Amino acid sequence: MAALRSATGGGNWFSALALGVTLLKCLLIPTYHSTDFEVHRNWLAITHSLPISQWYYEATSEWTLDYPPFFAWFEFALSHVAKYFDQEMLNVRNLNYSSSRTVLFQRFSVIFTDVLFVYAVHECCKCIDGKKAGKELTEKPKFILSVLLLWNFGLLIVDHIHFQYNGFLFGLMLLSIARLFQKRHMEGAFLFAVLLHFKHIYLYVAPAYGIYLLRSYCFTANKPDGSIRWNSFSFVRLISLGLIVFLVSALSLGPFLALPSIFCLWFKPQGPRAFLRCLILCALSSFMFGWHVHEKAILLAVLPMSLLSVGKAGDASIFLILTTAGHYSLFPLLFTAPELPIKILLMLLFTIYSISSLKTLFRKEKPLFNWMETFYLLGLGPLEVFCEFLFPFTSWKLKFPFIPLLLTSVYCAVGIIYAWFKLYISVLTDPPVSKTKKQ
Repeated sequence: MAALRSATGGGNWFSALALGVTLLKCLLIPTYHSTDFEVHRNWLAITHSLPISQWYYEATSEWTLDYPPFFAWFEFALSHVAKYFDQEMLNVRNLNYSSSRTVLFQRFSVIFTDVLFVYAVHECCKCIDGKKAGKELTEKPKFILSVLLLWNFGLLIVDHIHFQYNGFLFGLMLLSIARLFQKRHMEGAFLFAVLLHFKHIYLYVAPAYGIYLLRSYCFTANKPDGSIRWNSFSFVRLISLGLIVFLVSALSLGPFLALPSIFCLWFKPQGPRAFLRCLILCALSSFMFGWHVHEKAILLAVLPMSLLSVGKAGDASIFLILTTAGHYSLFPLLFTAPELPIKILLMLLFTIYSISSLKTLFRKEKPLFNWMETFYLLGLGPLEVFCEFLFPFTSWKLKFPFIPLLLTSVYCAVGIIYAWFKLYISVLTDPPVSKTKKQ
């Protein structure tokens, strides 16, 4: 913190935060990596060694290329750098190849592409209202948001230990959100359309984008009571958005449980913040009620929720419950002994900072947690002690090895569903913002 304060005079605190987390990522290079490491190595080999016509048909490895075309081209571009590290990683038949140079390249490729995420966080900070800013740097909403995003525990362990490329993808999403806050609708729509062609999981939040762009961009004015002025519809704006965003959003129906929030987005216009709430609800609804969902998909709700957390005390409370339960649900991804102290320490640091900074930011308002919420969050401690330190020494370990995972899943599900419910209530009950003319 002393280093950050000394950097404040020159306005370099954001760079210090970004550099600090980058150094931490470098320290995590030797840690355990999951099968996703081999998945992406295989995709490097496929796109580098084979003609385009065979990219989606190559099946030497069980980890076939199953991401949209933009991600395939991304792997293709990386492969032309990878060949200078170790040519053998680009051989399709070198299954489970993980030389030290291969590890270094793939780890550094994730760190390097996170530059887009850092830039997106910087742009999001420009959209934050600074009215609650305190005298101290650490009490400023922009500083708190920067830490919550740049040092996000879930993103750190999923990308830089477990191994994936979520950072630059979330960078695209956050940058598109920032552009919508800045009334740069065309750029926001374009960035999201690009994102969809990188990873299809972002289709979950496409309904929020589609409805918001139609309501806030294609209709140019409201009545005094906030309802839509139908004769203000602009065909030129609709055409300018293009079929990419509109049709993809229409085809991506989303889970039915997300529809009420989309209804409110149309009939109760509240600007970009309402769009962000709807986006988070689409992500959470898809996560909770999807037939098959990766546990890492919780980050699709956690990271955007960070933007809301520094605006209102109610949103901060929801964020803290969601992010704590959601991050703890990622613990089973790192199941090897050397990573146990790392994941516990990183989550403790992130959680303690999140709670203390947001409590300070909203210290003049009511407490962020009631007794029930406090009891729930504190319960994660005994749960971790039982799962990691007590259960392995019980007779149940051999007969019921799934118990720790079952307890973790059920306990975290309670918190995530509770956060989803509270957010939904706020969306349905918040009054609309009346504006006679939108910019």
